[in-house]
Amino acid sequence: MAEAAGHGFLSPSGVEIAFVLVGLLTFGAALVTVTTRQLVHAALWLVVALGGLAVEYLLLTAEFIAWVQVLIYLGSVVVLLLFGLMLTKAPIGHSPDADSGNRAVALGVAVVAAASLIWVVVDAFRTTWIDLEGPAQGSTEVTGTFLFRSWVLPFEALSVLLLAALVGAIVLSRKTGDTNARANSGAPSRSGKEKR
Repeated sequence: MAEAAGHGFLSPSGVEIAFVLVGLLTFGAALVTVTTRQLVHAALWLVVALGGLAVEYLLLTAEFIAWVQVLIYLGSVVVLLLFGLMLTKAPIGHSPDADSGNRAVALGVAVVAAASLIWVVVDAFRTTWIDLEGPAQGSTEVTGTFLFRSWVLPFEALSVLLLAALVGAIVLSRKTGDTNARANSGAPSRSGKEKR
């Protein structure tokens, strides 16, 4: 309790300063992700944002969750997004149609959601301090028990959602390819019939 009382905003440690700096970098990358009009750039900035979260987990001594973040989100989800972009033949460069024109509404929803999340987190963990010099909080046993006992349904729902996104991208790419193939193969035959 004496160590917890010595902590404060006016005397931050090096880990706390690094946590804030990485958090600002992650926030900036997330902001660029949702504001850029180039889809591939958005996916690459998402890599930076998710990598920043992995560093934050490392600073919180949750090494297992940090490496899961790197392997699953950086290694799989972003690759799945890029794969979906390539399959659906999304424009690589500047995409003016990526802006729906609802920026004011989206900004309002984002501000309200961010304020709500910040208020909930601050209210829940106002007096909680993590002992960075004690035993690791994010061990595989504790994390696995908590994840597969309390969060197994959302975890499985997310995996089904990602699978549905990949299947949808494949179906869309096949429909586009079939339409183009029919148009290319049908055009000469029609013109040949017209000439006869």
